[in-house]
Amino acid sequence: MMDFFTRYCKAAILLLSVSLWFTGALAQKQGYIQSLNQQNHWVDSVLRKLNKKQKIAQLFMVRAYSNKSASFEDSVAAVIKKEQLGGVVFFKGGPQGQAALTNRYQKLARVPLLIAIDGEWGLGMRLDSAVSYPYQMTLGAIQDNALLYKMGQQVARDFKRLGIQMNFGPVMDINNNPNNPVISYRSFGDNKYNVAAKAIKYIQGMQSGGLLTTAKHFPGHGDTDVDSHLDLPQLPFSRQRLDSLEEYPFREAIKAGISSIMVAHMNIPALDATQHLPSTLSKPIVTGVLKDSLGFKGLIVSDAMDMKGVVKYFPNGEADVRAFIAGNDILELSENSQRAIKLIRKAIRKGVIQKNDLDERVKKVLAAKYWAGLNNRKEISEARLIDDLNRPEAIALVQQLNDEAITLLKNSNGSINPITKTALVSIGVTQVTAFQHELSEWLAANKIFVVAKNTPANQLNLLLDSLKSFDQIIIGIHDERPRPASKLDYASDVKLFIAELAAYKNTTISVFANPYAIAGLPGIEKCGTLLCGYQMSGGMQHSAVKVITGQLKPKGKLSVSVNAFFPYGTGL
Repeated sequence: MMDFFTRYCKAAILLLSVSLWFTGALAQKQGYIQSLNQQNHWVDSVLRKLNKKQKIAQLFMVRAYSNKSASFEDSVAAVIKKEQLGGVVFFKGGPQGQAALTNRYQKLARVPLLIAIDGEWGLGMRLDSAVSYPYQMTLGAIQDNALLYKMGQQVARDFKRLGIQMNFGPVMDINNNPNNPVISYRSFGDNKYNVAAKAIKYIQGMQSGGLLTTAKHFPGHGDTDVDSHLDLPQLPFSRQRLDSLEEYPFREAIKAGISSIMVAHMNIPALDATQHLPSTLSKPIVTGVLKDSLGFKGLIVSDAMDMKGVVKYFPNGEADVRAFIAGNDILELSENSQRAIKLIRKAIRKGVIQKNDLDERVKKVLAAKYWAGLNNRKEISEARLIDDLNRPEAIALVQQLNDEAITLLKNSNGSINPITKTALVSIGVTQVTAFQHELSEWLAANKIFVVAKNTPANQLNLLLDSLKSFDQIIIGIHDERPRPASKLDYASDVKLFIAELAAYKNTTISVFANPYAIAGLPGIEKCGTLLCGYQMSGGMQHSAVKVITGQLKPKGKLSVSVNAFFPYGTGL
């Protein structure tokens, strides 16, 4: 009798375990949005244990770094322990330090912390010793969108390995303003259909790996010339224009099941005429447009609440309260989360905010934590962490993406001659580049020249005379800045040097910079062969060498309109 009872209990426990596993697996298979329609006992149980202050705290995320002082790390730990916030957003640092800090911070939280990072091109966007995939504008040139799905899968694997559940990416802004100071190369380009298609494949790849993703910056930060970190930009466009252009990628992402959308700090009179009001704080925009009109059911995240674009006109915690009332579910990086929680509690007591509304927001956050596996959180292992984050298959994919993106804009030279006298010129640098090193191995008679971005005119004139004696001139134009702007920071004499050099016979130019930079180099279109490499990475320089030496047939198409010579979609 006892044996039967024991076997019965074991079978029941096994069945319950399988049922719980199946429920969790189903939630991830369904996607986060679909999981919101399922009753979740873990979410309900956690919610019941939270008082009002603790519920509000679940909606806040604090800033953290893994490359700052011990005192800074301790201060973040103190905030987490005291306020029991909902999550942490990591910025610069390294994987080992972040893993150790995540383990430490998670132990201080009664409810597991939602860990997020801006990983638009993977962990390498913020962390050293981790893979950086190409910038989104580079990816916009790729014709095989299935590669974006593969990239998303690899990014999700990296994030989950490092104990991160949420990516604040991808950028779904249409960069239709070449002078945009903050989006630019972070966008997939200036064509709304290409932006939507690329972003959705990337999203689907990440979400298939159990990662929460965030489309940003709603309703579209692409056509601005003001950085919302520094001031409040304005979108002065009509409702019809916003609906047909800026909102298009977000609308498509909602249809595709995006788990989260981040709202930008922008003043948009066509949607809300309130003077100086950022979209993050606008109920007509966050609730009226995003929730009601577009039908978005997922997490709505504010852009950083300490940015000048939001606190300039709404200081001292007023922005936090307004952001909640507007409809945001997560308030990222408040100037003072303790003050913000207190002010929101006060608004609830006054009846400005309904308690049921608070509970619904908290349930969405808890459901996201459950979907991402935080109901069964495990400590991050630091063993072999760097090796795991730099897998051969991930590194190979980076090179494949570069190879698929590189774009041939002009080619009247044909093939290079490996035995003729060749000059290898890299501009915008102070030392020999990987591009030159690799090409020199292919060319029997070559000479290397390096031209800094501020080289004096007299030296440039001497070099122009010297280069006339070469049969082939292969040029690399490089932007070494970590944030490649739409205009090169070269001296005017160096830009003139490029124009004069482009008019020489048999010139082949590869631009390893923001594609918009080509427009700032008048005369470059006269060269024999012109390659757009989008960014100065080792992988892209390798791709250019492969094209120049005939190892690779370029397939990329220009992801933005540069000028009349090179419109969107150019690519031979």
